[in-house]
Amino acid sequence: MKNSACEQIKFGTDGWRGVIADDFTFANVGIVAQAISDWIKKHVKPIDGAKKVAVGYDARFLSPEFARHVSCILAKNNIDVLLSDRALPTPSLSYGVVDIKGVCGLMITASHNPAQFNGIKIKTREGGGAGKNITNVVESLLGQSPVKSMDFEAACAKGKIRLHNFNLAYLKFMKNYIDLKRIRKSKFKVIQDVMYGSGRDILQEVVKGTGISVDYLHNEHNPSFGGVKPEPIAEYLPELLQTMRANKHDLGLVLDGDADRIAAAAPGGEYISPQKILGLIVLHLARNRGRQGGVVKTTCGTTMIDHIAKKLNLKLHETPVGFKYISDLMVSQRIIAGGEEAGGIGVQDYIPERDGTLAGLLLLEMMVYENKNIKELLTDMEKEFGRYYYERSDLDLRGRRLNMTKFKGLKSLLDNRVVDVKDYDGVKLICEDESWLMLRPSGTEPLVRAYAEAKSLKQAKALIALGEDFLSGK
Repeated sequence: MKNSACEQIKFGTDGWRGVIADDFTFANVGIVAQAISDWIKKHVKPIDGAKKVAVGYDARFLSPEFARHVSCILAKNNIDVLLSDRALPTPSLSYGVVDIKGVCGLMITASHNPAQFNGIKIKTREGGGAGKNITNVVESLLGQSPVKSMDFEAACAKGKIRLHNFNLAYLKFMKNYIDLKRIRKSKFKVIQDVMYGSGRDILQEVVKGTGISVDYLHNEHNPSFGGVKPEPIAEYLPELLQTMRANKHDLGLVLDGDADRIAAAAPGGEYISPQKILGLIVLHLARNRGRQGGVVKTTCGTTMIDHIAKKLNLKLHETPVGFKYISDLMVSQRIIAGGEEAGGIGVQDYIPERDGTLAGLLLLEMMVYENKNIKELLTDMEKEFGRYYYERSDLDLRGRRLNMTKFKGLKSLLDNRVVDVKDYDGVKLICEDESWLMLRPSGTEPLVRAYAEAKSLKQAKALIALGEDFLSGK
């Protein structure tokens, strides 16, 4: 029989997340680890006769201890564990699943959530995010078996748990994927804000031996993340944007808490949203590196991607929010690049996973290929495909009901006629001038998000204000 604790455990768009010492406790983590163990034993096929699991963790409070706890439960269930010997980026763990021929991976992280949160992400044998076909089964197994565990030192002595450096294979792949020979003599100066997360030093390791210099912000261990969410959005990046205003660096890059998301900044302090980064990466891979295939965006993605796909004669796919949907397409089809509004971007000939560091390296590589700075690349793209202004607002609506039916019934926004409605993930109203407004409950936090895009900043902000008023019941 399931107990009340099991009712607290729900997998959202990217794993299960909870507040540390509230619902994310060692007892509840144990229940999840046992359910995952039961799923592996009952439903997962071995690879080369073995069922190995990669376990990693980020720089959050108690993440190493939670990772050990999970590993001890897997080991007691006769599942071989390769446990990371250090805090690492989620993409490194994801790549490691494939490298060790694991049946899945478990990452202890709450990604971009505030410091009081932690979580568990399940990675498939292909290295992508687990979909509902997996997480629904795991949820159904919660509390069905008593939690079994063993002593960590005993498990290591028996070889059931082995410490492993996943970054070695990850770095080797990155150095082969990026055209280091092309960028070797480049003198670009880069600064990266790792937001106190687990992505520190990876970028510098990849470009070591080239003329590219890398400086860091917030590269020390700080589980409180400096008092802000480790999310790569402009409001949390004052130091980076101020540093870029000094014009001493050619490119500013940002990683979230577990380094699978990206944002960027240009000289002068201009914030570059993930939406624009995805556009640049698609152009670079298609035009400069000759990649062929499709492009993926989520339903709250920028309209500019539609125009890029049409101009380059690339098939455009649109998915619900959540990189796992993009990941599924990257497994089943040939995809050049796919990305989500929040900064997760995946690329061709890689695992079906988003990777903030790799996306940043591709921006740098594009600058070298075209011999242009990041501002020139942005200007060129917007001149060819249009300039769009994108806004987002998050509201806490706990205790209040959201009348999406009423919102869906609106016939105009700011005197612009609504010509299309998409409601397969939240509700998106699209107007005849290509502007749009979308409302959607978050799948990772107790929030409702309002998204808007228009061809002027004034209109985009007015649409967001309209969305906020609607959410607030005004």
